[in-house]
Amino acid sequence: MKLVEIYRKESNAKVKERLLLVIRVIGDGELPAHVAKELHRSKPWASYWLERYNSKEGIKGLRNKPKSGRIPQIPLEISIRIRKTLKESKQGWTTKQVNDLIVRESGIHHHYTHVYRLLHKWGFKQKVPRKIHVNTASNEEKEEFKKEQRWF
Repeated sequence: MKLVEIYRKESNAKVKERLLLVIRVIGDGELPAHVAKELHRSKPWASYWLERYNSKEGIKGLRNKPKSGRIPQIPLEISIRIRKTLKESKQGWTTKQVNDLIVRESGIHHHYTHVYRLLHKWGFKQKVPRKIHVNTASNEEKEEFKKEQRWF
C-alpha cells in the first residue's frame, strides 16, 4: 500500500501519527472514534485530520501549515551569531547586556521584557539561586542578584 510506504519514510512524528490515523480508517476500515481513542486523541482531532486528508490536499494536508505572524526584526544570520556568542560565554548575561549586544550587532533596540522572551525562545534559562545557597549570601547580595536577571 502506498500510504504504508509513505508512513515508513516519514520522519516527522506528528505527520506519522496523522498518517497512521488515515491508514487505519481508510485502509483498514476502522471507525475514526476507535482509532482516535487508541491514539489517545479526541474525536474532533481525528475528524479534523481526516477532513484535511480527504480534501484536495491529500498527504500534504497532514503537514502543519506555516504560522502567520510578524517577521522578526533581527535577521536570522545576526540572530544566530548573537546566540552563538551567548552560548560560548561562560559568564551569565543580564537582559541589559544582551540588549546591548543586539544593538551592537543589528542596531535594533528592544525592551527588556522582549529580550527576556527572546532569550527564552532561544533556549536560555534564567539562573536562579539554589536552596542550599540561600543562607550563604548577605541580604544585599541576594537583592542585587534578583535585580540582575542573569541568563545561561
